[in-house]
Amino acid sequence: MTRRRVAVTGLGALCALGSGIRALERGLREARCALAPLDHPEVADLAGLPFGAVGDFDVPIARAHLRRSSRADRLALAAALEAAADAALPTSVQAQAAVVLGVGAGGLDALERYVRTHDSAGPGRAHPSDLVTFPPAGSSRAVAQAVGAGGPCLALMTACSSSATALGHAFDLVRRGRVPVAFAGGTEPRSRLTLSGFLALRALAPEPCRPFDANRRGLSLGEGAAVLVLEELEHARARGAHIWAELVGWGASCDGHHMTAPDAEGRGAERALLAALADAGLAPDQIDYVNAHGTGTPQNDPMETAALHRVFGPHARRVLVSSTKSQIGHTQSAAGALEAAATVLALAGGFAPATVTLSTPDPACDLDYVPGRTRALAARAALSSSFGFGGNNVALAFAAASGLA
Repeated sequence: MTRRRVAVTGLGALCALGSGIRALERGLREARCALAPLDHPEVADLAGLPFGAVGDFDVPIARAHLRRSSRADRLALAAALEAAADAALPTSVQAQAAVVLGVGAGGLDALERYVRTHDSAGPGRAHPSDLVTFPPAGSSRAVAQAVGAGGPCLALMTACSSSATALGHAFDLVRRGRVPVAFAGGTEPRSRLTLSGFLALRALAPEPCRPFDANRRGLSLGEGAAVLVLEELEHARARGAHIWAELVGWGASCDGHHMTAPDAEGRGAERALLAALADAGLAPDQIDYVNAHGTGTPQNDPMETAALHRVFGPHARRVLVSSTKSQIGHTQSAAGALEAAATVLALAGGFAPATVTLSTPDPACDLDYVPGRTRALAARAALSSSFGFGGNNVALAFAAASGLA
């Protein structure tokens, strides 16, 4: 089967750095940490935990369509509509598009609200519409409806690598000629259950997370969404579309090790990274930047460092590696898509995002993790890594648009 080349022609994002892709780029360039003490009445008993909250945002569609949407749906809709506008897709093309989203909590926040009201005020006061919005797959349907997409509509869940998995599958749909364009990404809202679960695992740091730092104490959670428009390259060129970057390969693997802990040697992560390079036809020394999974947990960071050493060999010392979770937190099902968007912005903008909270390097994490400040970098190609619970590992390979032939 002929494999078509795939361009990124649209970006949309919401995260703690702000609403919109320009807010994300500005925050990355400023090396700003947007993690702040959690402050929301629905999670009042968890107040003070560092969290990457999304501020107020607009979803430019009819209010009737928003009435039965969850926060996850609304985040996804805002990102998808921004990506569609950025790509300037004709309506006839959007009608052929696929929608593939990585999802997680879905409308869990609304379900929690229903239970609270039911228990405190009685069943007559709890609103049934809060139950309707719970299914996580609703976000894909809502996006497909909003953009008029008539192709495959999928919702994928592979824990914290969900939206990276979604991007990989959407990439396959486009490069195999099944659809000319796909909306791919992920969405994740705040929820009490998620926060409480990570607390139960003793995985949350009491201060903003510090990936690769000797004094790291765990991760910080966040919320958000990102959607990338993936388009067959010649199709994009024919209509004169702006091309941000090219998605050139992806790889996936499973540790087969533990429900929550990664394989300490990082063999699964290594397999995913090598598979992405092989799929892209890239040699390790052609990679200039890696957007790392970089959670800031004692388990992840040395594992990921070891995997990168084995993948890159001597070149590992020359690759710039950073964790944007130090700025926006771990957005779980949205993390792979937000970090892919950050990687694309880095390639297009000529800079390496920083690991902004890294101040005391860990001897076990001995690569160049771009501590503190953004750095200029004219990268040819980059990898974005996502490693989820259950050992679900995904790596995405991107090439700079400036190198397109």
